[in-house]
Amino acid sequence: MDNKRTQTNWYVITGGPSSGKTTTVNLLRDKGYKTTIEHARHYIDTQLVAGKTVTELRQNQKAFQAGILDMQIEKENSLSPDEAVFLDRAIPDALAYYRFLNLPEDEKLVQALKATAYKKIFILDRLPLIRDYARTEDEEAQKRLHELIIEVYRSLAFPVVTVPVLEPKERVNFILYSLQG
Repeated sequence: MDNKRTQTNWYVITGGPSSGKTTTVNLLRDKGYKTTIEHARHYIDTQLVAGKTVTELRQNQKAFQAGILDMQIEKENSLSPDEAVFLDRAIPDALAYYRFLNLPEDEKLVQALKATAYKKIFILDRLPLIRDYARTEDEEAQKRLHELIIEVYRSLAFPVVTVPVLEPKERVNFILYSLQG
């Protein structure tokens, strides 16, 4: 069995909750780069439209995380590996959340992790936590999730760049400059 990952031209923008990922990805999109949405928030939004509450969704964390993972896998499978894309989180983020929630790694996650090699990972340094309907993590949980995300991406041996706290446009410039190296 060949476990070779498909090398992509995809860049992952990631970090703990409320680290500025979506703001950064949106600014990259505004500059003309191809981007993706964050699937956790999209999953929550689709379930809210279907009549569920955030509390109901969070009651079964395994189903909740599996739903997000399914969306992420579907999106990544629809992208061309040759096209440059900035992803607002990627499949390995799911592993960090599974570990945070002490969920067993299911076969779908294991196989998805083996399938893709990302060109570069940009981990955004943490910003002050901003709570909203989709974020339920407190400061300690945010810090732990951020640490797990770093741990997961480094364990998968992808090139990782830490993006410091800067004004949003400066973060984008930092990322674009880092593409060259």
